[in-house]
Order: sequence, then C-alpha cells, then structure tokens
Amino acid sequence: MIETQEQLLVELKKSEVWEKDQSGLWFWEKLGRLPFKLLDKLTPAFLQRKIGVILDELGQYIQSGGRYLSSVSSLKSYYPNNNVQTLRDLDLISINEMDHAVRKLKKSRKRLATFQGASTGIGGIFTISIDIPLLLGLQLKTLQDIAICYGYDPNDKKERVFIVKILQFVSSDIIGKQAILKQLSLIDSSDEGAKRSAVSELQGWREVIIKYRDHVGWKKVFQMIPIAGLIFGAFVNRSSINELSEAGIMLYRKRRIKERLARLDDK
Repeated sequence: MIETQEQLLVELKKSEVWEKDQSGLWFWEKLGRLPFKLLDKLTPAFLQRKIGVILDELGQYIQSGGRYLSSVSSLKSYYPNNNVQTLRDLDLISINEMDHAVRKLKKSRKRLATFQGASTGIGGIFTISIDIPLLLGLQLKTLQDIAICYGYDPNDKKERVFIVKILQFVSSDIIGKQAILKQLSLIDSSDEGAKRSAVSELQGWREVIIKYRDHVGWKKVFQMIPIAGLIFGAFVNRSSINELSEAGIMLYRKRRIKERLARLDDK
C-alpha cells in the first residue's frame, strides 16, 4: 500500500537525520588521507598507471555507461513477490518494500566484496592494483542497482552523474559533503537552469578518483602484505561497500519520497 503524506514525511525525516549525522566523520576522513601519501610514494608507477585507467573508465561510464552499466531488466529479481516488470510499476510499491529490496541487495554485495577483497588481498602488493578497479566497478554496479530498486534508470545520463556524485560524497570531507548534497537536491528541480547546472557539473569527476584513492587507499596499506592482505582486503572491501550502499540508499530513498510528496501536493 502506498504511503500517506504523513508517513512519507516521517520517512523523509529519517533521511535528513542521516545527512546531518555525516558531519561527524570529518576527523577520520582527514586522518585517512595521510597514510596513502606514503603508499603513493612506495608504489607510484603501477598505481598511477592503474588510476589513469580508472579515470578513463569513469569518464566512459558517465558518457555511456560502458562496461559498468546495469540493466533495468534485473528489476524483477529484486521484487520476486510483486508483479514488477518496469520502473513505472514501482509507483505501486511502498517505500518500505523498496527499502527491503535494497537491504537484501546490500547484504549480497557485501558478501561479494568480502570474497573479492580476500581473493585480491592474498597476493599483497602484487594484486592490490587489480583490487582497486574491481572495487570501483562493484561500487558503481551496486549504486546503479540501488537506483533501479528505487525506480531510476542508469541508462539516463542524469542518473550516472547522480551516482558519481554519491561516490564523491562518500569520499569528501564535511564541506564537500554539504556542497554535493546541495547539487543533488537540484537534479530534479523544476528550475531548468538549476537542473542543467547540477547535471552538467562534470568538471570535478576526475577529482572523484583522487578523493576515492585517498579515501580507500590508506585502508589498503596493510593489504600490501602477502597472505595477511587476505584479511585486510576482505574487511576493507566489505566496509567500503557497506558505507557506499548506505549513502546510495539514503540519498535515493530521499529522492523517491520527495517525488511522491510532490505528486500528492499536485492532487
């Protein structure tokens, strides 16, 4: 059953509380950037080459989706007990049901990230360059599937920009988070100028990778140790997917709730 306006406002409040809670992370984010500068000096050549590849792939993802693009056809698997065939069918699905679908997705992706991190971590420094692009790919796929669960199509370039902004949000400090939240709030604006500004603001996408590198890199220092890297790789990848999934869920659910409230106001 679709929610009433009062119920939607309660759900919206949960998302707003979560956004305010993100401001408490700045100290750890700032601390986390320091060790990776050492990692960068220790392994500059192969890591910089790999980051260059990621830059190219992320640019391709924004423009066309590339090899990371998820298909809306997976929608049915997320709602097996509902007659959901298209994104439009989700208009009849409650926010709670959507939340249930993405929580199952999140749990599944955390398991996959754990296995992936352990597999690439076992080789230490020799496999860390493989792990970083694999983790980025899994993160992009996870965010796209969260988008699909809430009724948004990654085939739409606007959604791919939104997804990259979430990546940037997770990797940013408190000031950056506030700026990104403002940009994301404009993506569905009725003001065409504001909407265009939010969607076309791609000049910072290369910065996403630099922030991403700083954000996860320090956690990968211990993964450079062969065998022991298995444990650290599993832990780091699992926690990275957990953090990013939570951000994707809260930001996409907020969007869906606000759209439903706007439709109720129009009636």
